[in-house]
Amino acid sequence: MNACIHTQVRDGVLTIRLDRPKANAIDVATSQALFAAFERLQNDPALRVGIITGTGRFFSAGWDLHAATEGEAINADHGPGGFAGLTEFFGLSKPVIAAVNGLAIGGGFELALAADLIVASEQAEFALPEVLLGMIPDAGGVLRLPRRLPRVVANDLLMTGRRMGAEEASRWGLVNQVVPAEGLLEAAHACALRVAQGAPLALAAIKEVLRETETQDLTSAYQTLRSPSLKAYLAMLRSGDATEGPLAFSQKRPPVWKGR
Repeated sequence: MNACIHTQVRDGVLTIRLDRPKANAIDVATSQALFAAFERLQNDPALRVGIITGTGRFFSAGWDLHAATEGEAINADHGPGGFAGLTEFFGLSKPVIAAVNGLAIGGGFELALAADLIVASEQAEFALPEVLLGMIPDAGGVLRLPRRLPRVVANDLLMTGRRMGAEEASRWGLVNQVVPAEGLLEAAHACALRVAQGAPLALAAIKEVLRETETQDLTSAYQTLRSPSLKAYLAMLRSGDATEGPLAFSQKRPPVWKGR
């Protein structure tokens, strides 16, 4: 594991911390190390939810421009998960929460957008300044942001590079929760525990259905849902957990999920 990536497991939650002073910028090696951490989340049945966060003033400043000046190409291969190990890890079936502790700039904002939920510190700020550098945020920003925000608001951020504070992001529904900086990780962990109460196969099915139907109209989305193409959804329907849930409810006890 890259020395700049620290992991901790508590209550089935894997916390991944980016610690690369001064700005938690991400080069190819860091992207690959982040992917290894997210792959661990995917492959370990004891892990239910992931949290990605940063250290210090930055969540992440995005692409490491110093690495670029030393020869790392703008279109470099960042590994199977894409930039930051998550932006193109489409097969990740477990939920990820971005605990945004500070500045999420460029690829750092794109990393947060690739998560399923965002808990932000009051000090968090979000920006995509690539247009001011002669580029576009093609690690997901230009694709994901217009799906999360009204088009005119997304265009504003994409075309001006301005910063959006945590409270404004909350007003637009971009983040799920804004909390004081000192309580960020505990708030993200509490959120992760709420998510982890759900059945693992059901959570995987939700991610799959959302991913596969996101661009479809409602009629087409229903056709996809009823087709045999959604493997995680079908596995959930046929699982013992789908029997256990109603049984536990009727017996007034917590369900015991087995993920099968």
